Order: sequence, then structure tokens, then C-alpha cells
Amino acid sequence: MIDRSIPLCELHRHLDGSIRLQTILELADEHGIALPAHDVAGLAPYIHIDESAPGLMAFLDRFEHMIAVLVDADACRRVAYENVEDARREGIDYIELRFSPYFMAQAHDMHPEEVMEACADGVRAAERDTGVRANIIGGLSRTYGTEVCMRELEAMLLHRDHLVGVDLAGDEAGFPAPMFIEHFKRVRDAGLHVTIHAGEADGPHSVWSAINDLGAERIGHGFRSIEDPALVDYLVETGIGLESCPTSNLHISAVKDYASHPIKPLADRGVEFCLNTDDPGISAIDIAHEYGVAAKAVGLTPEQIHQSQVNSLEMAFLSADEKATLKEKVINRNVIE
Repeated sequence: MIDRSIPLCELHRHLDGSIRLQTILELADEHGIALPAHDVAGLAPYIHIDESAPGLMAFLDRFEHMIAVLVDADACRRVAYENVEDARREGIDYIELRFSPYFMAQAHDMHPEEVMEACADGVRAAERDTGVRANIIGGLSRTYGTEVCMRELEAMLLHRDHLVGVDLAGDEAGFPAPMFIEHFKRVRDAGLHVTIHAGEADGPHSVWSAINDLGAERIGHGFRSIEDPALVDYLVETGIGLESCPTSNLHISAVKDYASHPIKPLADRGVEFCLNTDDPGISAIDIAHEYGVAAKAVGLTPEQIHQSQVNSLEMAFLSADEKATLKEKVINRNVIE
């Protein structure tokens, strides 16, 4: 269902939730880190999750072995580089990769600034080598509290030139958006875009707060907006889009099955959205899965699936000129092929 005549973009993928199994094994072997298995087939059940074993805690547990191997800057750089390589293999033309430098740093007491620098180096090197256009979104992990998030933000802003935006992820209900008003004032003052995880683990009031308190231009997930007709109308009127990740929502039990995912009625109402993988290293999917399997399972029409791909470029944190250049690049590629 992917249209190769127009750019394929992914806007919601966590770099730290997209680490190759082989890379985990090699880094663990290099640094003497114990794993529950010593080959890809054996390790997969400890990292991957599917509909047979969903749930938020089961999902979060999968990060344990992924983060354990991020022992130094070289490991972070490698993982970042491979994320862009994987995007190329999936046929993605533009990707926005997000990560929490504090989350990635904590297992081996790295400094978040060190993680920021290493990941930026990896992404930029891979961008040059692969031809995939890539941007970085810094992720504040709200679960660590406001003070840690402020230090994390300061580390991000030291590398502001490598960032296109900042996200707020983590425990949405326990650490609501108003706690981070000052953080995102600094983000906006720095000229960075804002996207916020909201309306996934908490209700539509969380989406309202992300928009009104933090200045969200896009919403990560946001499917619980369907519970508030006034919010749905507002999203349609303002064009604030939803970064939809149906398989991930299923895997954390935020929805009981694909068919009950609210993105279909939201799309029917005219809410702008695009499809994304979220943490493909855990869900064991790629972007083609979301377009070819998940989108059909949630009930999207072929026209809505196509519109998702169109929206993904329109919603991207790129200038009008950059979007035009990306379109032209795809046109020229298709002519050559």
C-alpha cells in the first residue's frame, strides 16, 4: 500500500527502541555483558513482543537488554548509524528519530551530553552514506521528574544545531504536561519544534494540555482524542496531526485489538494523521507492516492509507523548501529507475 511515487516518511520512531538483535549480541560480547541467549533466534523472545504477550510492563521490560549494551559513545553512535541504515532498507526517504539521552546514558553512567553528541554523529554520518534524510527529536523522559528533565534538556540544547524538535514521553498520567511548561518554553525559545506523547495512556485532557500548555504542533499517538468531540473538531480546524502507531498501541494493551483502534473514526472525521512504527526493534515490525497490515486491520480505506503517506511529509518538521527538494528527489529517482 506504499506509494513509491511520493516520499515515504516516518515521524515517530524511537532510536533507543530500534536496535538490531545482532548488534545487541555483538556489543554484549565485546563488553562482557550477560544476556539470556547467545544467538539471534534465542535472544528474539526476550526483545520482541507480539499480540500473544502484550502489556505495558512486558513492553518496557524489552528495553532492559537493549539499553544494557549502550556502554559508551561508540555503542550509541553505532546504534544511531544503524537506525538510518535500517530506514534506507525499508525504503524510507525521510525519518525523524527520537531518543532520551538520559535513558540511554543511565545504565553505564554516561553523561546525557555524551549520548547526544554520539547519536548526532551517527545519524549525520549515516545520512551522508545512505542518502536518507534524517532529523533528530530530543526526548524528555517525564518519568524521571522535572529536575532530571531540565538537565536532560540542557544537554540537548548544547547540541541544538542537530535537533529539529523536542518530545515529552514516559508516564503520561503520572507526570502531566503542566509540570513541564518551563521546559517547553525553553524549547520554543530555542526555535525548536514541539511534539508531545499524549492521549495514549491518559485522556483527551492530556492532549489539550500538550497543545495549550506546551505548544504541541503534533501529538504522539493521541487516539484518545476521539473521546472529546470538541477536541476532534479542534484538531481538524488547526491541522494538528497525530503520529499514529497502531501496532505499538496494541502491544502495550492501549487498545484491545486492531479493529477497535480509534484512528479509523478519527480519520473519518478528517483528523490529519500518519502511520509510524514507534519501537520497531521491540514490536518486530517495519513501516511496510504498518501500511500493509496494521492499516488494513484497523479499517483504514486505501484512500486513507495513501493520505497517511501524504500527511507524513506535510506533518514533517521540514521547511517548505526541504519538502519540495524531497519530492523532487523521489521524482528523479523514479525516472532513473
